[in-house]
Amino acid sequence: MSDKNLQATDMTKLPCTDCAGCGHCCQGMGDTIYLDPYDMYQLTTNLGQSFDELLGSKIGLTVEEGMIRPHLMMNEQEQCAFLDEEKKCSIHGFRPGICRLFPLGRDYKNGSFTYFVVEGECVSEKLTKSKISKWIGVPRMQKYEAFVSKWHYFVRQMQSKFMLSGDDAYNKQMNLFILQTFFIAPYDKNKDFYEMFDKRMEQVIKVLG
Repeated sequence: MSDKNLQATDMTKLPCTDCAGCGHCCQGMGDTIYLDPYDMYQLTTNLGQSFDELLGSKIGLTVEEGMIRPHLMMNEQEQCAFLDEEKKCSIHGFRPGICRLFPLGRDYKNGSFTYFVVEGECVSEKLTKSKISKWIGVPRMQKYEAFVSKWHYFVRQMQSKFMLSGDDAYNKQMNLFILQTFFIAPYDKNKDFYEMFDKRMEQVIKVLG
């Protein structure tokens, strides 16, 4: 991987700009394509389907370090459930953050993060210089990055809390509460996501103490 700490405003050389729908990066990922609340907001409001309607066919649940994490499901051929017959993403315009990021990674430090290029992940050999913010393609990039950071460190905090707790009943109760608050409870597509998220985070922090 590159050792350069990249910011959203930086330019870097990236593959995939000539993507012809090989589907290579959309298969064999198991349950590792974790979804965050913004991903769920995007999926449910754009597809017009609730979390419960997507669960079991497009979205699965797994436990990572003591915390329940929603993730994209793979089909029987180990391909993303949203990959179409031409091996192209059927939700490309509102695909999850991990998919948008590829083949970039994030290096989290001191309550924030920088980007780096994960070399050799994309099978495309053509490189094109691109601005990271344009590559990710999310509106209001600063708001989005602040959310990504807040969610990442919240998840890490909860994982540490659950792993050290030793109280299985409490952990299950809190896990289900977090899942309900951030993922299952519907989002209003006519309201600002970040305001809705902040209110939900305040609610969770208040309950957790």
